[in-house]
Amino acid sequence: MSISLDQAEAVIAAARAGAAERGVAVALGVVDDGGNLVAFARADGANLITIDTAIGKAFTAISIGADSINLTAAIQPGGPLFGTGLVLNGSRSLVPYGGGVLIRVDDRVIGAVGVSGAPDSATDHAIAAAAAQVKAP
Repeated sequence: MSISLDQAEAVIAAARAGAAERGVAVALGVVDDGGNLVAFARADGANLITIDTAIGKAFTAISIGADSINLTAAIQPGGPLFGTGLVLNGSRSLVPYGGGVLIRVDDRVIGAVGVSGAPDSATDHAIAAAAAQVKAP
């Protein structure tokens, strides 16, 4: 089972609310369990780079089977992936920073949400993590 459009839109709405509470302009992307974009939104004032990075964070989470924040330490100096960093390639981008979070239903991964645009990736991650818990109406 993959994420439905209704579920993806509920996650986007929750992420928009979380970003608004924090006063940040972000882009939000939800991908299905194959990494394909299902829903997207970009707040007024969010930088253009946030479009690809939000979708890429969601794709990265699906690709590694874990939240994208788990890669951040690995790309730091001395880490096993040092020098990798951000690799933008459209909807199949590797974005090893916080903000990509798996979406699960009954412990099964059905998709992922990506958030980009907050002043730090920990805030992107917090917004995405809360939104990933939302259930569709």
